[in-house]
Amino acid sequence: MKIFFGNGSGTKFGKIVAMDRFDSGRSLSPIQQAEAYWTALLSGDGVPMRSQIDPRGLENILPNTFILERIAPGLARFRLAGSHLNTLAGMEVRGMPLTAFFEPSARTQVTEILEQVFVGPAIAELKLASTGGFGRTDLQARMILLPLKSDLGDVSRVLGVMVSDRAIGATPRRFDVSHHKLRAVSEIKAPQQPVQPVVEGFAEKQQEFKRPGSHLRLVVSRDK
Repeated sequence: MKIFFGNGSGTKFGKIVAMDRFDSGRSLSPIQQAEAYWTALLSGDGVPMRSQIDPRGLENILPNTFILERIAPGLARFRLAGSHLNTLAGMEVRGMPLTAFFEPSARTQVTEILEQVFVGPAIAELKLASTGGFGRTDLQARMILLPLKSDLGDVSRVLGVMVSDRAIGATPRRFDVSHHKLRAVSEIKAPQQPVQPVVEGFAEKQQEFKRPGSHLRLVVSRDK
């Protein structure tokens, strides 16, 4: 069953962008697809609204996609999550904190990264690693966190994607952060609207209207 993230094309908060503008995302990884979709929603107002997120634009990556809600500084819980995240956790993750996916030793770092996403606002990319053991192998994963505004206009939501590289094995899987990168939203340029060239066609330049010159004179005939 697909979970829908948005209010449809009738939203009053701005444009809805379909992923077919990115060749349906078939040549891009889920991480790249999500960032391309989010970037396409940027405008002069900065961070996109949560209400602009339309599931039809993310159809190819819905199993890897999630929405977070900020509940306290550095803390956010899953409002919605795709099936891949539920499989990694071995349970339904909706309502759980993001830190549930991480080892206790990594949770302080995750809360600091998450807070920078909200406050910056900023985009965060994380490389993750889960140690193997009985019934499972070492697992590598990647995550991207893209800030969103709530309907109230505050940056308190996140559009996220998480992907892993092989069979999950025994669950739950918890991760350490092996590397992360933050990019300020202010450094990311909104897509430019194409400028339509002005075509003159057969139009001719307008000539300035001139009054009759002074060489004309009035002639009055007095013949009866």
